Amino acid sequence: MRLPALLFARCLAILAAFSLVATPAQAQSILRDAETEALLQDMAAPLVEAAGLAPGNVDIVLINDRSINAFVAGGQAIYIHTGLIEAADTANEVQGVIAHELGHITGGHIIRYDEGASNATGISILSLLIGVGAALAGAGDAAIGAIMAGQRAAMGKFLAFTRVQESSADAAGAEYLSLAGISGRGSLAFFKKLQNQEFRYGVSQDDEQAFVRTHPLTGDRLSTLRDVYERDPAWTAPDDPVLQRRFERIKAKLYGYQAEPQRVLQAFPEQRQDVPARYARAYAWHKEALMDRALVEVESLLATDPDDPYFLELKGQVLLESGRPAEAIAPLRRATELSSHQPLIASMFGHALLATEDSSHHPEAERVLRAAVSRDRYNPFAWYQLGVVFAARGDIPRARLASAEQQVMSRQYTLALRSAQAAEAGLPRGTPDWIRAQDISLQARAALEQQRDRR
Repeated sequence: MRLPALLFARCLAILAAFSLVATPAQAQSILRDAETEALLQDMAAPLVEAAGLAPGNVDIVLINDRSINAFVAGGQAIYIHTGLIEAADTANEVQGVIAHELGHITGGHIIRYDEGASNATGISILSLLIGVGAALAGAGDAAIGAIMAGQRAAMGKFLAFTRVQESSADAAGAEYLSLAGISGRGSLAFFKKLQNQEFRYGVSQDDEQAFVRTHPLTGDRLSTLRDVYERDPAWTAPDDPVLQRRFERIKAKLYGYQAEPQRVLQAFPEQRQDVPARYARAYAWHKEALMDRALVEVESLLATDPDDPYFLELKGQVLLESGRPAEAIAPLRRATELSSHQPLIASMFGHALLATEDSSHHPEAERVLRAAVSRDRYNPFAWYQLGVVFAARGDIPRARLASAEQQVMSRQYTLALRSAQAAEAGLPRGTPDWIRAQDISLQARAALEQQRDRR
């Protein structure tokens, strides 16, 4: 019985492999930045409309990962790695990627992943049954051959399925760019970057290798899309200069935030006095805890535009994180007003008010933070700060509820359940906050049960 057991174990491993391939990454770190999110939404807006989706119903989520990647993972959300922003030279290139990912959304490809995996799994199970039957009959070599052949056929079928999806998303993306009047030049330029990267890493471009890839060969995709784009009326459309300037700022900002300070200063030497260079250096000095130098760069940015909310936000952040919260209040209050009370900026403003340890600021902090979470519930930091306000005034049930909100978003389900139950016990029955505490309890309990089932 040893051989059938080994064959069965091998087949289970194959089935597990399919489930891994079909499940997008879920545990990566999300990077929140008000300016970057605003830019990505503005870049995506005409494409979302061209795709026939409701404006504002597609989220563009930034992943703190310097590899070049973008993906969809259920619902109407596109995840973009910071490395993709770093690799792109133009906003138009990123729009090409967004258009492609919208093609996955409108095609329902994530939902249909189960279909592809199910078909492949069926082949694997059938080959397992044939192999086990052969093993029981004493034909061990035939059993192994049957399972290996089934394994190859199953994986081949699944990879063919994903390649069809990628080609479909390419075609849909080209259509959305055309309908939005956006040139496909950036899309081709980015595909060329991907191809050059494959060349550098020695990825085979042989036609035979096309059958073991999740995506069609990049060269084939380039050839197909070039023909489509060059015939499109939007091919000669100029890039949006305003989007491009904003993109250059964001690219420098993210590089300053993520890269080693020395590398930032090499890429953006002090001889450069343009806005992107000063932005990047401000973040580099800030990371090095050289706050005075960071503030010099920020003040020079504000000299170019005193009412830029993101420059004011950065000034407030540097002051706050250098232990000067009272000085941070004015620029952060102004940034909040100029950004129409953008939730991430308002959250930092609320934090500065509390960090002064002056209770006279608590009423304003509560107003600001309540407004922030009402517009963006998925902001654990704002919920934490709001909990501090409630606790300071002795409203422990609502402090517990705020903690539960923050904990459930951070996947601390045991703590979230305890906090929500404590909040529910102390809140007036039937009120919106009491109902919300019940909802969090149910959500946390369901997540804990799922975790136990997986064990």
